[in-house]
Amino acid sequence: MKHAIVHWLSQAIAQLPDCPDVVRALPLQLDRTRDRAHGDFATNWALIAAPRCGHKPRELADALARALPAHPQVADVAVAGPGFVNIRLRPLAYQDELREILARGERYGESDLGRGERVLLEFVSANPTGPLHVGHGRGAAYGASLANVLRTAGYQVEREYYINDAGRQMDILAASVWLRYLELCGETLPFPANGYKGGYLMPIAQGLRDREGNALQRPSAEVLAGLPPDEPEGGDRERYIDALVARVRVLLGEAAYRRVFDAGLNAILADIRDDLAEFGVSYDRWYSERSLSDSGALEAGLEALRNSRHTELREGALWFRATDFGDEKDRVVVRENGVPTYFAADIAYHRDKYRRGFDRLIDLWGADHHGYVPRVKAALTALGEDADRLTVLLIQFAILYRGKEKISMSTRAGEFVTLRELRHEVGNDAARFFYVLRSHEQHLDFDLELAKSQSTDNPVYYVQYAHARVCSVFAQLAERGEVFDSATADLERLDSPHEEQLLVTLARYPETIEAAARQHAPHHVAHYLKELAQDFHAYYNAQTFLVPEAPVRNARLSLIAAVRQVLRNGLALLGVSAPERM
Repeated sequence: MKHAIVHWLSQAIAQLPDCPDVVRALPLQLDRTRDRAHGDFATNWALIAAPRCGHKPRELADALARALPAHPQVADVAVAGPGFVNIRLRPLAYQDELREILARGERYGESDLGRGERVLLEFVSANPTGPLHVGHGRGAAYGASLANVLRTAGYQVEREYYINDAGRQMDILAASVWLRYLELCGETLPFPANGYKGGYLMPIAQGLRDREGNALQRPSAEVLAGLPPDEPEGGDRERYIDALVARVRVLLGEAAYRRVFDAGLNAILADIRDDLAEFGVSYDRWYSERSLSDSGALEAGLEALRNSRHTELREGALWFRATDFGDEKDRVVVRENGVPTYFAADIAYHRDKYRRGFDRLIDLWGADHHGYVPRVKAALTALGEDADRLTVLLIQFAILYRGKEKISMSTRAGEFVTLRELRHEVGNDAARFFYVLRSHEQHLDFDLELAKSQSTDNPVYYVQYAHARVCSVFAQLAERGEVFDSATADLERLDSPHEEQLLVTLARYPETIEAAARQHAPHHVAHYLKELAQDFHAYYNAQTFLVPEAPVRNARLSLIAAVRQVLRNGLALLGVSAPERM
């Protein structure tokens, strides 16, 4: 509907005299009016274009209104205020849109907004050092919903999970697993302050012992000999854990150490995969950080950075002069010991993304990574890439409340509520819907009690209940032995205030999807579904659907069938089910 009106306006603009081509090419903004007393749509094109073609805005708006040819769906065009053009649609326009919903079914809402544009969406990418917690859940729900919205808007989207399966944190995990293994072997050692303390390590350690027996056991005294003091003894926790990791590697040897390392990595990564799959979140590719070294991509990225002439050696380390590109300070890419940094791997990974030919890259990162954005873009610019093709969306924290108690979360300390625990408590539907109720740029307070409640205060219940209510009407129709025949529906009889409101709200769905795609904002879909459910519930309480007069009955059934279809389509984008009974 909106696209048809934009095309109609654009054709009239193309015919306006004394209007330069550059002005005719200005983007045409068409918005829904806030008050339908002013019509259905309004455009401010004349206000923007008038200064560029030597006219007063009101005069240009009058000229545009006069140039508009008759349109079967338009009842009236009026110039308002300083130069707005208001457009009022005929009821026929909404009746046609209702037929479109029923005809297109689950494809209603699809558009060509992103036709031909390839997008790589990377999200979650949590370190495989522990189970996913409720904070990761927000990124998972948001990323999966955004991918669905973008695909519906015509983009070719590939979803990717970057596995941080190399580097210091994974070494700390391996050391932590081995220490738990030693405990099972009867050794007594103090657990490092900077180790991973979660109980999820015990099953991994037990599996390791089941496979290895006592072959990896080493005496406690041998493990601890010569290590610097840990934090509880007044030492430095970082220095201690690094020394411990080095000791573990020496004592075990690289082959055995790799078995311990892989035991932790594989078990936790498998748990993450299963958790996300159960949450309805899937990926087209799981990309291993280790593959960057194995394929030579890491070294190729570093070589390209050296060739950019924006690196220099300082005290044995290789630095990238990120300040040349606006970053707050320069960054180390290769340490003094010759080991590349995390940043070096990220440069190589993003360089590879560009090499794969995507038109746009979207990364979803936790809000605590905000300082990382300029350095990555700086490196891409140094490599000769267009950094504007990369969009980084920062996901604010999700704070879980149990009653009035705020739940603390620390993966290292093992104090957190896992995503799996949350899902089991409130259900996938509530979790997926609640996670996208607010913009990713806003903090989210997750109310467990509200998410579990079966009341109209619970937004996901409220929306799903609307869908179930429509299904119940059609079930009653079948019980009466009657059938729904949309072909005999007299849609002109849909003229009550509730029906007119529902028709307008339904017609806004494609516009909502496109806005959500442009703004990377799936919460627009959640809010829209709440509005549609509210309009339907009001209609349900005010009107009888199964009336004796078939043309009226089928008209009303057509309307609520369209409500059911749009609710189902929108909920599917958010990964939420549309139950037929509640």
